[in-house]
Amino acid sequence: MPNETAASKPVTHPDILARAAARDANVQGQPRRVEPLAEDAWTPEMQVINTDMKTAAGIPQNGYMPEFFAIMLRHPKLFRAHSDLAMVLMGGGTLPVRDRELAVLRIGWICQAPYEWNAHVDMAKRMTNITPEEIERIITGSSAPGWSAHDTAILRAVEEMISDAMITDETWATLVKTWNEPQLLEFPILVGQYLGVAFLQNSIRARLMPGHIGLAAR
Repeated sequence: MPNETAASKPVTHPDILARAAARDANVQGQPRRVEPLAEDAWTPEMQVINTDMKTAAGIPQNGYMPEFFAIMLRHPKLFRAHSDLAMVLMGGGTLPVRDRELAVLRIGWICQAPYEWNAHVDMAKRMTNITPEEIERIITGSSAPGWSAHDTAILRAVEEMISDAMITDETWATLVKTWNEPQLLEFPILVGQYLGVAFLQNSIRARLMPGHIGLAAR
């Protein structure tokens, strides 16, 4: 990837930033639609689910309990299924972590999902070599200059699946040069999983984690 100077760093169009600010205000500026389950009401099974999800997300077990997890515990069977898949995709998945986070960030931005976007901005910076400049470029997506052919294909595949529910032959042909069959099978499931998470978090107006700023995060 070419070196980027301060002058060449991508700048997001003011209209896009305004739209993101309006979405943040809509999702975060109104009351949540489902209340978290109080910790004194958790069953032993719920405690295990919480532990598993913190492990998958890289959150310390003695650290902050994301409010979203406590809301999901109101439907423990669903949360268990969700956490099992998350453990596969995040804890034991076949996709490289950088590839996974590029995809999830593009999903989070397309869905204008403040919680998902900010959580994975943090995760990408903590767990991968994705830079703030690349995070800014993810806002534009696959058409932004500076991506490798493989990164372009990841972002374009996300865009294609969201717009047309499938990956085109051209994009697939690029991905097969780098990914094996398990990775090719895992990728559409990953996209579907995080689309569902974005839909849910936006719809219930899940509160951001402490210190998070939503779609303004870089």
